[in-house]
Amino acid sequence: MSKKTMYILISAAIVLAAVILIFPDNRKPDGVPASAPVDASTAGRRIDYFASHGWEVEEVAEKNIVVPSDFSQGYEQYAQLQDKQGMPLREYAGRNAQLYVYDVKNYSPESKKMLAELLVCDDTAIASLVYSEDGGSLRLAVS
Repeated sequence: MSKKTMYILISAAIVLAAVILIFPDNRKPDGVPASAPVDASTAGRRIDYFASHGWEVEEVAEKNIVVPSDFSQGYEQYAQLQDKQGMPLREYAGRNAQLYVYDVKNYSPESKKMLAELLVCDDTAIASLVYSEDGGSLRLAVS
């Protein structure tokens, strides 16, 4: 290999290293891939979110809640599930939000009635979950 080729390869490696340091990949600090915000500004968009993951749902309830500032052990487990889905729940700690609850129409293992929930803040979906109506003996990520 000639010296000229060697200098070009070394220069390219230096430029690549600089680009990686200056423009890190799009990941959250905990290594979970960041996802694009999910628009939940209308009932149709919220239902479309579930449909995009294969869930057929019908809205049955809505209520205002406050996302806790400090997560209890149970809420921490919920937050970890949201982290795995790429949902930004932790970023909205202490904020007012709307909780939408849906009947799941296309899934009922062991004849259990299933519900889905979508937590929305500032027209953005920040958490989601599918669970059995019997108190959540079966809990599934939406995605």
